[in-house]
Amino acid sequence: MKQGFSPRRRLVLGLLGAGGALACGWAALPPRQRLHAAFSDPAAQSVALNGWVQIAPDGQIIVMVHRTEMGQGIHTGLAMLVAEELEVSLSQVRVQPAPPDPIYANLTAVVDMLPFHPDDDSLSRRLTDWLMLKTAREIGLQLTGGSSGIRDAWQGLREAGAFARGLLVQAAAARWKVAVDACAARDGRVWYQQQSFSYAELAADAAKQQISSVQLKPASAFRLIGKPQQRLDAHAKSHAQTTFGIDVRLPGMLFAAIRMPERFGQQLASMDAAAIRQHPGVQAVVDVSADVGQGGYPGVAVVADSYWQARQAADALPVVWRGGDPDLSSEKIRAQLEQALTPAAAHVYHYKGDARGVLVNPEGRRILKAEYSAPFLAHAAMEPISFTAHLHDDKLELWGATQVPTVVYKLAQHLTGLPAKNIVLHELPAGGAFGRRLEADMVRQVIAIAKAVKGRPVQLIWNRSDDMQHDMYRPAAIARFHAALNEDGTIAAWENLSASASIAHQFTQRLLGLPGMGPDKSTAEGEYDLCYQISNQQISHAIVHSDVPVGYWRSVGHSHNAFFKECFIDELAAAAGVAPLEFRLRHLKPGSRHEAVLKRLAETREPAPASQAWGVALHACFGSVVAMAALVSVQADQIRVHRIRVVADCGLVVNPNLVQQQLESGVVFGLSAALFGEITIEGGKVRQSNFHDYPVMRITDLPQIETVLMPGGDMPQGVGEIAVPPVAPAVANALAALTGQRLRNLPLRLHSVR
Repeated sequence: MKQGFSPRRRLVLGLLGAGGALACGWAALPPRQRLHAAFSDPAAQSVALNGWVQIAPDGQIIVMVHRTEMGQGIHTGLAMLVAEELEVSLSQVRVQPAPPDPIYANLTAVVDMLPFHPDDDSLSRRLTDWLMLKTAREIGLQLTGGSSGIRDAWQGLREAGAFARGLLVQAAAARWKVAVDACAARDGRVWYQQQSFSYAELAADAAKQQISSVQLKPASAFRLIGKPQQRLDAHAKSHAQTTFGIDVRLPGMLFAAIRMPERFGQQLASMDAAAIRQHPGVQAVVDVSADVGQGGYPGVAVVADSYWQARQAADALPVVWRGGDPDLSSEKIRAQLEQALTPAAAHVYHYKGDARGVLVNPEGRRILKAEYSAPFLAHAAMEPISFTAHLHDDKLELWGATQVPTVVYKLAQHLTGLPAKNIVLHELPAGGAFGRRLEADMVRQVIAIAKAVKGRPVQLIWNRSDDMQHDMYRPAAIARFHAALNEDGTIAAWENLSASASIAHQFTQRLLGLPGMGPDKSTAEGEYDLCYQISNQQISHAIVHSDVPVGYWRSVGHSHNAFFKECFIDELAAAAGVAPLEFRLRHLKPGSRHEAVLKRLAETREPAPASQAWGVALHACFGSVVAMAALVSVQADQIRVHRIRVVADCGLVVNPNLVQQQLESGVVFGLSAALFGEITIEGGKVRQSNFHDYPVMRITDLPQIETVLMPGGDMPQGVGEIAVPPVAPAVANALAALTGQRLRNLPLRLHSVR
């Protein structure tokens, strides 16, 4: 077992040792401000009051949004923060993607990567958090992920709105030659007695004002925050007026289809471009492998006048691949994971007491063991991968959706040799992403193609099988549990050992060119940060190299670790002869958020009808706590989920509509994975190719979903991913109660009992 120093101390020593000089240098710098951007657009007609807020000539408030809209409603939520402090209605606001600048960095997501236990309030944790914040500020990584959009913006965007309000009020007071305190902002105007100026009238003067501090509104004065608001993008999306990446059309645009390796690890050996030169519309055949490098899949793109022509020619292109492991299979990967499930290979993420000692010498306590597994999963967003590029006149323009615009800009500079000022990214909303657009492999490919057809815009489109078979997958994982029960039915000891590939190791190599090393929180999150009060516990994880590329998938490690953990909790409850909900309550800290949501769930749940059963699960992630109950039956050997009840404590709720939508979305996404989701490897390649063999929930099969939002704290917590993890264990626990069968492998299939 890899112990020695405690996990926390090893992490701190690693940061101070490996990055010591850099950390010390950054520590000497003053705090980086997050209000004023270095970037400016001299051609803009609007007046910028800070890096976040601009006022257009027509009086519209332009909010620079620094997170990608992927269907989660983040642009509406971010706009609400500014509108609240600026005293305008949401209808007076329009959003615009933020330019590349360090003030738009995602600090919360970076700090969340640290593998500290939730109860850890040590000096070493505070020091490490501080160092990571400094690092994140200097790197300036714009990133959408980790359910961090509102959490990260909560303070900064409100300050930006309040700062702009202060400038406008001061400008109005100067015009009237009255005290600032005598003026007030309301409904997009500044008032003094019966006189008022619109924000548009004051904007130019306000931009010249100086103020040293701002006063944020107290929660008691909120007029928007906490109340349901319609999404800013609702009308455009419902009227087919939204332009997604795949919708981009430019004068003279070409289209590219891609051929990528059949097996993982293959490289291009040869191709016969001449064989398709005479195909209708074909303009070029481009080997993108050199520019892709280690950042994605190599391949050959066929460029034509239309996508159909490009696709047909690409499918007909004679291509020879070399390398790859023809024996790679799901069974082989599972065997590798099982082989790694040894204490010597694992990193200990958390320990307390002496779990091993209790389990070796149980002294009459009941011992239980179990093994769980989860497969690879694809992102399978409704909008397939696409990106558009136009290299012309020493300038590169890009159109598409990305969760990492900072990386896209840096990558474009590296691949073209152009300065940053000559690169423009037109950020567009994504038709779903779920973590897939944290990658930049499609950007590498389209830039390589644009270089080959310089002077004309080109759009790269992957078809559904391209997308399904060349993803960065949710890792396959295995977890073993070993626990001891006291005579009173409480848990005496808990040992959890799991194995999977490391997303962080691969991700840093692909996107940053840095070697992956050290522990990866995402592998063990949802396991090591137990909410249950257990005196003796040890949670460890073994990282196993994967030939299958893995990436961040909605809720990441929580997505399968919650299934492992919550199902085993149910097994222990059954062994103790205690109802699952009561068993959980016995192991929760009195007065905790976890206890509160579980008790609220108990209050809302009625007895199951005949031939049906309820299952429960409790999970915390991204700062929020969710309790879930699933009502399940079995009909003609098929699992049917009738109702899902969700009780969530996600802190202060900015927009109840958005939160409810995200909880419902998470349930549907989680059900698809729990009941159907499975990527299988055979002969070195993915077997699934489309929704016929990688099904998702159909609307006719959806359960009734009920959501309850608990009154929260003084700031928002994560929302976008929190409903995914508890779905699978709630359904599996209901099935165990109904049928007596304990399904320990995902997806849930009644014939797969081990």
